[in-house]
Amino acid sequence: MDRRADSFAKVGWYVVLLLFPVAVLNYLDRQMLATMKASMVADIPSISNKADWGMLLASFKWTYAVLSPFGGWIADRTNKRFVIAGSLFLWSAITWWTGHATTYSELLTARALMGISEAFYIPTALALIADYHPGQTRARAVGLHQAGIYTGQILGGFAGYVADSPGHGWRWAFSLCGVAGILYALPLLALIRDPNHPSEPTQSPAPAAAGAFRGLLGSHNFILLLLAFTLPAIAGWVVRDWMPEILREKFHLGQGQSGVSAILYVQLASICGVLAGGTLSDRWMRTSPRGHVFTSAIGMLCFLPALFAVSTASHLGAAIAGLLLFGLGWGLFDCNNMPILCQVARREWRATGYGLMNLVSISCGGFGDWAFGALRDRDVPLPIIFGAFAGIALISVFVVLRIRPGAPASES
Repeated sequence: MDRRADSFAKVGWYVVLLLFPVAVLNYLDRQMLATMKASMVADIPSISNKADWGMLLASFKWTYAVLSPFGGWIADRTNKRFVIAGSLFLWSAITWWTGHATTYSELLTARALMGISEAFYIPTALALIADYHPGQTRARAVGLHQAGIYTGQILGGFAGYVADSPGHGWRWAFSLCGVAGILYALPLLALIRDPNHPSEPTQSPAPAAAGAFRGLLGSHNFILLLLAFTLPAIAGWVVRDWMPEILREKFHLGQGQSGVSAILYVQLASICGVLAGGTLSDRWMRTSPRGHVFTSAIGMLCFLPALFAVSTASHLGAAIAGLLLFGLGWGLFDCNNMPILCQVARREWRATGYGLMNLVSISCGGFGDWAFGALRDRDVPLPIIFGAFAGIALISVFVVLRIRPGAPASES
């Protein structure tokens, strides 16, 4: 029995490593848009103002958000490897098409379609990782996968240099990433597998009237997790999508330097955060069923001073220090969301639950992107804008600490 469990654990880490490049592409394809803004606006003049750009960012989030619960619901009822490989193939094809867009309307359509295709990946991938990893390794496995996301964002931060390069440009970058994803989708489909013998037994089926959505939304702990997942993410999306432009304007940087400064440091800190946070919370769970909750709350506490430092910085070094703190806190927060969900939701509802969390969180993030652009068009000072976002994020600390999970039912 021990040999069988050891073999299952090795396969679980193998699955995480196979998904790591997918996570890289998932966020590289998103992040390039923010760091290549100046080149894209110059090439597509029908993008007329910052509010238009905010709508472009939001269009991805809203379609991604609306389809996420459906993507999770499909993943909970079908073979997850087909969902993952199919999602990668479709969003990569749309990434390639983005590099060939010639008008604002076409670009807006491409970003919305990318949101639809990517909506199936994250809930499915995290649910598959959770299936393979019991409580003792779950946060670390999720953290390693999330490190792939941050690696994609780091690479996206360098996209500004590619956009400025006379021999390449923003269209070349989107085309290359699209082809890479298409080529990886087929071997991924052949190599990845759903667990034949899940690490946790499925609980007895719920009554027909109590479906996944009703069961999740009827849970007090899940509603609290939904709020705790959403409130910090509003600030997180603004930092991710607008920071390259903020640093470019505030410190008179080139497109390449502003993209790297905005993305590299915060994502390196996030990688440290997920690796440290996953290890800390997994160990904390040995003595308290709220180990994941406490680690997440520590991460959230970092957001307020970090955003204050970024918005009030008078030189680039101080802004980078704030971004480092924000990234560290984000990593501690990010690697514990799925582990907490596993404590408050049935195993067969995990992908659906994460999809619902994406629906609310990213929808609010889309409004945050649009609101930030609209406020900047009206010359509202950065400290006031970031102060409002920081205050919203601070509320999440009190919300997450109200979650009272026991050990997951199937692991107790």
